[in-house]
Amino acid sequence: MVKVVAIVLFIVLGVGLLVGVGLRPGIGLENFTAHGGFLPTGWKGVWMAMVFVIFSFMGTEVVAVTAGEAMDPRTAVPRAMRRTVGRLILFYLGAITVLIGIVPWTTIQPGTSITASPFVSVFQAVGIPGAAHVVNLVVITAAASSMNCNLYMATRMLFSLSRGGYAPASLGGVSRVGAPLPALLASAAGLALALVVAWLYPESAFQYLFGVSLFGGLFVWFMIFVTHLAFRPKWSAGGGARLPVRLIGYPFTSIIGAASIAAIMITLWWVEGMRIALIAGIPWLALVTIAYFLIARRRGHDIGTGAAQLQTTAPSA
Repeated sequence: MVKVVAIVLFIVLGVGLLVGVGLRPGIGLENFTAHGGFLPTGWKGVWMAMVFVIFSFMGTEVVAVTAGEAMDPRTAVPRAMRRTVGRLILFYLGAITVLIGIVPWTTIQPGTSITASPFVSVFQAVGIPGAAHVVNLVVITAAASSMNCNLYMATRMLFSLSRGGYAPASLGGVSRVGAPLPALLASAAGLALALVVAWLYPESAFQYLFGVSLFGGLFVWFMIFVTHLAFRPKWSAGGGARLPVRLIGYPFTSIIGAASIAAIMITLWWVEGMRIALIAGIPWLALVTIAYFLIARRRGHDIGTGAAQLQTTAPSA
């Protein structure tokens, strides 16, 4: 709620600054067309920015992961997904539209001297005391919320992989109250390692950690599209019931989605500071892929067997 209230206030107050409130003259729409026009760097600039923009939308897949904890996932998951998409469109596009209208893009591009966050500038302009502290509180709250969500996801996935035979069996244990404590501790260790890296390399840690996590997120999204392309025909051939949520334009939208994600991943090589995503991500992906096939062959599993085990052993609490 802290994040939601802050973004809604920002949009409302920003619109007020654009159109003018009381005796204060409005900023107007000049910043949308000034400083080189609406697309000052052309469509190439838009595409290169997608590398950073798409990262902000990652995490929506957590809705599907939480299906195992929902009392009525058939109803709850589609409803949550629709609301999530709607809020992302409203909050992200609304906030960035207001932001560009208030602050000229030339003052916040790389290489310029930025004295304060554009969000801080808006709150200061309308006379909110301690605007910088308010925004810092929102940022810290948002970061803690995101960390909590991802810690939950990593723990649950490690637990499920362990129960399916794809991770050490020790990670599949639970405490007396049913919490997957070993998987949680392993996930927390990864978080602790990131803190150590940030402490040892304060100037470059964010760039490297961002790049590595970006590759993982993009690969997951790519595999979601690929999996969906294989899932739908098998579901129909098996006589499955009508799905509660059906992708509009399937299979073309899934193909376009997979191709777009692949194109963004390739583009990482030419985006300043993001080449590390491929340098670190591709070898790691190759390593875990080789490890998977070696373990599967040793245990006599095929790919389908593990999937069935995951479905039957996934935790419900």
